[in-house]
Amino acid sequence: MTQPAEHDLVLVVDFGAQYAQLIARRVREARVYSEIVPHHMPVSEMLARNPKAIILSGGPASVYTPGAPQLDPALVDGRVPVFGICYGFMAMAQALGGTVSHTGQREYGRTEVEVLEAGTLLAAVPPTLTSWMSHGDEVVAAPDGFTVNARSPRATVAAFEHVERQLAGVQWHPEVMHSEHGQAVLEHFLIDIAGCRPTWTMVNIVEEQIETIRAQIGDRGQAICGLSGGVDSAVAAAIVQRAIGDRLTCVYVDHGLMRKGETGQVERDFVAATGVDLKVVDAEKQFLDALAGVTDPEDKRKVIGREFIRVFEAAEAEILADAVSGDDGDKVAFLVQGTLYPDVVESGGGAGASNIKSHHNVGGLPDDLEFELVEPLRTLFKDEVRLMGEQLGLPAEIVHRQPFPGPGLGIRIIGEVTRERLDLLREADAIAREELTRAGLDRDIWQMPVVLLADVRSVGVQGDGRTYGHPVVLRPVTSEDAMTADWARLPYDVMERISTRITNEVAEINRVTIDITSKPPGTIEWE
Repeated sequence: MTQPAEHDLVLVVDFGAQYAQLIARRVREARVYSEIVPHHMPVSEMLARNPKAIILSGGPASVYTPGAPQLDPALVDGRVPVFGICYGFMAMAQALGGTVSHTGQREYGRTEVEVLEAGTLLAAVPPTLTSWMSHGDEVVAAPDGFTVNARSPRATVAAFEHVERQLAGVQWHPEVMHSEHGQAVLEHFLIDIAGCRPTWTMVNIVEEQIETIRAQIGDRGQAICGLSGGVDSAVAAAIVQRAIGDRLTCVYVDHGLMRKGETGQVERDFVAATGVDLKVVDAEKQFLDALAGVTDPEDKRKVIGREFIRVFEAAEAEILADAVSGDDGDKVAFLVQGTLYPDVVESGGGAGASNIKSHHNVGGLPDDLEFELVEPLRTLFKDEVRLMGEQLGLPAEIVHRQPFPGPGLGIRIIGEVTRERLDLLREADAIAREELTRAGLDRDIWQMPVVLLADVRSVGVQGDGRTYGHPVVLRPVTSEDAMTADWARLPYDVMERISTRITNEVAEINRVTIDITSKPPGTIEWE
């Protein structure tokens, strides 16, 4: 990945932590740019990136487990400031000559930490603070010359620092919201110990990205962007439009799988906010014909992805048929994508991580697609994308829209996707969203998929008659980053209104249920 110009870089070394992305986001909240790299990256490669500081993440292993990730002592030899968290803290202590013991004394969850000597790392925090712990080993002796800043009931050394050598660490997880003053602790390291400059602001990011886009596309290049109705593609399109104006054309493929009213919102609100040139392709019949008889979730995704590329290629051929030619006679054509940094990390492209899932906008495009990619959001997290959208003047309905999957309602119908089933789900989903908005919960609930169990029939009574309709499942979740999620505790009166309205107003639905599974073990979408 290309580091944005003129900003200090912090590398987050991932030791298999579930929180590595959260650490990187917290660093950026301190207005310092960060990226995630794998623990097996050679130290020489890390240092070649010229980082201003390095943070060692937590991880599931014990430092004594055979095959556990190892910390190269060269990383903590004083050439670059280093901060260790949990496993990273213990690996750091061991590499520097401290003592780590497998005592069997475990600390998980909320734990009181006692400040012994605040020093720089714990300056201005209370003498005791609630932290979030997750460890079975224990640092029983700090390396020579280090100040022990804190302890906990089962961590003799819970924090240490050596300000002159710019090295520090904590046993707990300051990045999680459950740890009190966690952001302050991180910023004490970043700003006061490592000397990072807090220059990573949204005004700077927007200005720099516009210049980068202009340099990439040049004076004559023409770009095309597929709008999905979601915040990522909308913000990507808006910033490219700001950079090159009417040389960008946006294509909105109406595949018939959108929620109620969303196509009109894209046509109306996005164009009004940006003035972008928008081409709407009505491809509902093509998609539904291709989905006829398909029930397997992966097959659905493949069919929808395949048809989308076909429709998009046809639009590209029409829009860029007269694209200006470069000196070598090739078309100067660019494809704008809303790829985010978590997409890159999860797809194994940014940090050597395992390939969690194949994202539709990372790889997987046909080899003969004649575009050069423009990915203005590739270094950003979702919350940063929303801030960029606000900076660009996009309406709140787009910027704060609940996440919605690329395959649309096609993967929220269990069973075959038909127009009739889509219309049923659209009505139920619209009612659920209306009631969520009416209750003022839009910003509290990260998203609430409504799932139609189209292959299931349940007995009910409506009026004086027996019904044999479909159940729907509400899936309200809260999440910071989609990596983990918890089910949202909707107020009973809100659930009651949603259920009553759906069963009264949507004839074929006679039962409403709530999914109370967290992620893990469940995923957010059912398919």
